[in-house]
Amino acid sequence: MVTNNHVVTGAALLRVYTSNGGEPLNARILGVSECSDLAVIQLEGNGHPALSFREDAVRTGLDVFAAGYPASDASTIEEVDYTLTRGIVSSLTAGGETNWASVDKVLEHDARIRGGNSGGPLVDENGRVVAVNYAGIDESDQNFAIAAADARPIIERLAKGENVESIGVNGQAVTDAAEGVSGIWVASVDSGSPADKAGLRPGDIITQLEGLVLATDGTMSDYCDVIRTQGPDATMAIEVLRYDTQEILEGQLNGDPLVQSFSFAQEFEDDVAPTPNNSGSSLDTYTEYMTVSDDSGLITVDIPVEWSDVNGSFNESFGPSIWAAPNIDNFSETWETPGIKVEATANRTIADVDLTLDEIDFSEACTNAGREPYEDTLYTGTLQLWTDCGGTDAIYIVLAAAPFDGNYLIRVEIQAIEPRDLDAADQVLNTFVADLD
Repeated sequence: MVTNNHVVTGAALLRVYTSNGGEPLNARILGVSECSDLAVIQLEGNGHPALSFREDAVRTGLDVFAAGYPASDASTIEEVDYTLTRGIVSSLTAGGETNWASVDKVLEHDARIRGGNSGGPLVDENGRVVAVNYAGIDESDQNFAIAAADARPIIERLAKGENVESIGVNGQAVTDAAEGVSGIWVASVDSGSPADKAGLRPGDIITQLEGLVLATDGTMSDYCDVIRTQGPDATMAIEVLRYDTQEILEGQLNGDPLVQSFSFAQEFEDDVAPTPNNSGSSLDTYTEYMTVSDDSGLITVDIPVEWSDVNGSFNESFGPSIWAAPNIDNFSETWETPGIKVEATANRTIADVDLTLDEIDFSEACTNAGREPYEDTLYTGTLQLWTDCGGTDAIYIVLAAAPFDGNYLIRVEIQAIEPRDLDAADQVLNTFVADLD
């Protein structure tokens, strides 16, 4: 049976209802194509009736019929009505780029289709398959289908158990210009696929593939072009935004699995001393975080609940400001207490990064461990690291960064005393947001 990739990839099980009625039949996936949005599944049993493909050339004006079970208000599958809509082929070479597939050209027709028609047949008056329905635009009453002539060579490969132009993702292109994020949102992952072995999870956003930023135009075009160029079995560099934790992960398809691209906890855990608790064992991590904001509500950041001494007053020499620590006075006056400062100003831009870092000078008390570029999904700038502060293992981190349009500046300062403070530093850098636009 032929259907769409977005109907089946990542499904735990497949059950197919037939016109014979009775219990649904089990099916398994033979092969899928993410970029062409096609899949072939094998239905249990034998002797199932089947449609044949139209061998005659398709022309504009050809009468066509869309058959299927579109979405409805039915609460059970038994209540879903079979529908047949009629129209004509209006274009043979409509653009096929969508936010879930990348097909060079498709048939456009006006036989109305809806969600649930995906993967169903578009047939001629003799019931021969002209195309596979896969997209519709309700507002403009446009309906699109993958022409049989283009689909059949791919279907033949899928039926032999081969995946075509696929890394194992059921995904969708997403773009958020305000947040500066674009990529392929992962709805589900096929077990055992290159995506699964790399460590991709549902909810992830693939932001880069082979160094190319994806989905800036809101389609799967660039993503699929890379897969088509490299081949799905090639080793490809991949960057992922794990949206629920705001982590940036880097790794490879068919190579090294995803890891956090930079982590203070991983980089400097041996440079700070663990603090013992009352039982003599070390405190490894903060178990709970909370979101706090400054008094104006322009800055938000996640901090450990233990850092409950919070001051969100305005810094007249800089701008909106928030401080947080177990004890702010001890944080500001000693090298013995962890804490953060997050400040933002509309009076500086990306050009003022070095100036902003130079204002925080601990050269007399700490070792200057240097600066390095910084970039996440929202901001770009420079990190300054100070180590061995005050003759202790304390680490002081200073970040000066701007949004990608560069029209305001943020300064983040973090003091880490023990390993779990480095975990907190990662959380701070993953969650801080300033809204001065």
